[in-house]
Amino acid sequence: MPKKKSILDLRKLKAAHEHLAWVTAYDFPTASFAEQAGMDMILVGDSLGMVVLGYQSTIPVTMEDCIRHCQAVRRGAPNTFVIGDMPFMSYQISDEEAVRNAGRFLKEADMDCVKLEGGVRVSSRIRAITDAGIVVMGHIGLTPQSSGQLGGHKAQGRDIAGARAVIKDALAVQEAGAALLLVEAVPPEITRFITKRLDIPVYSIGAGHCNGQLLISSDLLGQFELFTPKFVKKYANVSEVVINAFTEYIADVKSGAFPGEEHVYRVLDPMDEFEKLFSEFKK
Repeated sequence: MPKKKSILDLRKLKAAHEHLAWVTAYDFPTASFAEQAGMDMILVGDSLGMVVLGYQSTIPVTMEDCIRHCQAVRRGAPNTFVIGDMPFMSYQISDEEAVRNAGRFLKEADMDCVKLEGGVRVSSRIRAITDAGIVVMGHIGLTPQSSGQLGGHKAQGRDIAGARAVIKDALAVQEAGAALLLVEAVPPEITRFITKRLDIPVYSIGAGHCNGQLLISSDLLGQFELFTPKFVKKYANVSEVVINAFTEYIADVKSGAFPGEEHVYRVLDPMDEFEKLFSEFKK
């Protein structure tokens, strides 16, 4: 049985220059597989809106969606550090609302940490949640919930002005009290600088080497087919396996090859007794 990592363990890994591996998961079986594989952390991301619920973006995802999926992941990975992703409008309204919703992730889904997007503009939210005794992960760079303001899902920090904004966000997240930081879709040079500059662990999704790497499980496994971000490395092609299996199953059903004798249950009483039973209902 693996020992769940604590926030102190994550800091020690940064100090020892050891890389941490984590993925998103949204359901019991995926979380269980991740824990069995030895995954360091799991994020129950609001990306579930796109890869599980079929929305065009993460915006429609609700607190109830996130809590339900967090509960499933916790049951599948009881010994893994799991982060609950705060969905759009769960923290934007006020500090008080942010604390209330962050608390739900702990009280109702037994999360170890919550994540919210933004740097300077959400610093008061991070401080309020942290002051409530909740571990916070910041998320800067490409922030999908505000992708409309960014002009779409575009890499950030690629020019001097953009890099300055990303660095300011990173500093603001740490200053506000966040214990961890996720940097998304930022050039590796910027990520390396932030990692050296900050005391807290810094993790990447499409942002080069730092203290650890995150990938969306559906991308890693080849389950999500609509698009594949530049930074994804596919380690499997589950969609092909599943489609082939479904195709073979359909063919077997239509040809009568399934079910076979090995897939059915045999009667316990003599067959002639059943024939008498059938006759009763023919009358």
